[in-house]
Amino acid sequence: MQIAFHIGANCTDNDRLLKSVLKNADTLAAQGIKAPGPSKYRKLIRETIQALDGGQPSPNARQILLDEIVNADDPQRLVMSNSIFICVPNRIFDNGVFYQQAASKVRGLCDLFPDDEISLFLALRDPATFLPATFSQSKARTFGQFLQGVPLGDIKWSDVVRRITDAAPEARLTVWCNEDTPFIWSELIRRLAGLPAATRITGGFDLLASIMTPEGMKRFLTYMRTHPPKTEAQKRRIIAAFLDKFAIEEEMEEEVDLPGMDAQTVASLSEAYDKDVELIASMPNVHFVEA
Repeated sequence: MQIAFHIGANCTDNDRLLKSVLKNADTLAAQGIKAPGPSKYRKLIRETIQALDGGQPSPNARQILLDEIVNADDPQRLVMSNSIFICVPNRIFDNGVFYQQAASKVRGLCDLFPDDEISLFLALRDPATFLPATFSQSKARTFGQFLQGVPLGDIKWSDVVRRITDAAPEARLTVWCNEDTPFIWSELIRRLAGLPAATRITGGFDLLASIMTPEGMKRFLTYMRTHPPKTEAQKRRIIAAFLDKFAIEEEMEEEVDLPGMDAQTVASLSEAYDKDVELIASMPNVHFVEA
């Protein structure tokens, strides 16, 4: 069986990707793909991995989990999503390491389904906006307490990605930038669901609709119907043109108001993030979705 885990990261798509996938339930079912509701597996898998505490599951653990998740069905592909599969926001910097739990959690997922074909999906986010978002969802009283001593300049997604691929080399890891999602949303839906690239889907412009004015979205859809793009690259250029004219400013801009994060620091973090993403895109065991 193919099993796809969308593992976050925290404060990226807010379950929007899963909701867009679920809009295609009939299409998925016709191709033997199952995307159960999150209540079927989120708590179950999290608590199972926690109980193992690094140990190996029993031989019948996989079947017990599948009986609970898919009700004795035997799909060709199982899709599950949880932005806190790796950890809750409060523990992102546990022991002074950025996503210290990443390796053990993905290893736990693979150990639970040892004979299945595992795919992992991870969205990255510019630390300049990732930090305020995750700090606001944590239980930390101060920003310093949240960081647990990690210098801002040491926050590198490439370290996290490398630990994931080292811990689960048999898993296929797909990575993208959260900032690019309006341009690649339909591709992400198909990749997570395991659908062929030419499959017609519902929800391919869900994210775009949340950041574009209603008038702009109406004009965009009309243009797409009357001038259907011939390639993905052409479609993304059309999206960029309409966003340039009709984007909702407050949805596109984020204020950063945290101790030690002035304009120069924010710019430095974003510049380092761009370079870090280039490094990740070149990693041999990473499938990077570019906009």
